[in-house]
Amino acid sequence: MLPLDTVTHGGNLNKPRAMNASLMALKSAGVEGVMVDAWWGLVEKDGPLRYNWEGYAELVQMVKHHGLKIQVVMSFHQCGGNKWNFSIPLPPWVLEEISKNPDLVYTDRSGRRNPEYISLGCDSMAVLRGRTPIQVYTDFMRSFRNRFSDDLGEVIVEVQVGMGPCGELRYPAYPESNGTWRFPGIGEFQCYDKYMRASLKASAQEAGNQDWGQGGPHDSGQYNQFPDDTGFFRREGTWNTEYGRFFLEWYSSKLLQHGNSLLAAAEGIFKGTGAKLSAGAKLSGKVAGIHWHYKTRSHAAELTAGYYNTRNRDGYLPIAQMFAKHGVVLNFTCMEMRDGEQPENAGCSPEGLVQQVKMATQAAGTELAGENALERYDPAAYGQVLATSTSASGSGLSAFTYLRLNKRLFEEENWRHMVEFVRNMSEGGKNRELAESDTQGSDLYIGFVNEKNIEKTKEILLV
Repeated sequence: MLPLDTVTHGGNLNKPRAMNASLMALKSAGVEGVMVDAWWGLVEKDGPLRYNWEGYAELVQMVKHHGLKIQVVMSFHQCGGNKWNFSIPLPPWVLEEISKNPDLVYTDRSGRRNPEYISLGCDSMAVLRGRTPIQVYTDFMRSFRNRFSDDLGEVIVEVQVGMGPCGELRYPAYPESNGTWRFPGIGEFQCYDKYMRASLKASAQEAGNQDWGQGGPHDSGQYNQFPDDTGFFRREGTWNTEYGRFFLEWYSSKLLQHGNSLLAAAEGIFKGTGAKLSAGAKLSGKVAGIHWHYKTRSHAAELTAGYYNTRNRDGYLPIAQMFAKHGVVLNFTCMEMRDGEQPENAGCSPEGLVQQVKMATQAAGTELAGENALERYDPAAYGQVLATSTSASGSGLSAFTYLRLNKRLFEEENWRHMVEFVRNMSEGGKNRELAESDTQGSDLYIGFVNEKNIEKTKEILLV
């Protein structure tokens, strides 16, 4: 993954000299390509249907020049809302509409608004200057396809469709910005804007119980509580009653419908008549790795994020099936994590979660790709990714995207581990030590990469 600020607020490629040096180093290490966020807040900043792709066009040409490939993320979310210093809000004209109608964004039970992403409750409402959010996202993707038609399937090998905060198909149930949520809190349901409320009310009436449509569960606790602190999520809680099942089915199905609408639009644009994408590039979507409280019965943190996954219900199979319907790769996070590294009191099981998602994608017949959730440079994390990415049963990963290109990656020990990891991945996960120089006729010479190119790259990155 390239830095979040790869394209500046002015729409230009940021630090092109440093980017050029970084791409050269990555190519020499055997990396296949890079991933970049195409921010809605930058590209359509100047007004509805006014797109500026120039910084991205320059990047794509630079990537092509180095013989690399690129994955481009259609990032319809705010940058900086969760855990990063750099900030790109939604387009100014969208923020204007939100200021006039605050219900356009997700809202929690206390009335706190979250400006990271437009609420899926208004997906089909013409609330953005005569267009629905789905139409706005569709027009954005169409503009991208038209601008980069010559590079799709050649240099641009994957288009990832952002479907929520951090580009993930989920509700913003655990907002880290402004200190609202801290790991490993259960999070809160995000269904209190007027559009979500209206949908819940209609769904309750249809179910023949109007009382269920008054709002979300009253006993689901607060962001930083644990499942057992609440009436809803505790072992024998409301989650497992007729009402709980009704609410969770509605909440999770709204998320599935949102994903389905976006992926159907993307499929039409990139795989439809006259589109080159089917010739070589893939479509993907991202699902969050919410591994805390996974060992409890209710899986509270997954439920508030919109994944109806409990001890007695598989919440990932319906998601995988929806991805498979549109021929979309499911990209999943937390591939580097081990259960033993997590705090004991939080009921974490990233390994169990990854295994469940692997089985879901296999059953649905869709490909699984992966990312690391947190920045890691150590052999243990790389070893876990290697173990996860290979499988005798064929349920390995189709691709892995490493988070993230920065100065720390080029520190000598970190770089050495990275080069070894890339080599191991390309060889199908065989774990062996790297020689100081390459004797197999490839273009990789680690001593040279470490001592000369990387020192030069570090110097440029500091500019």
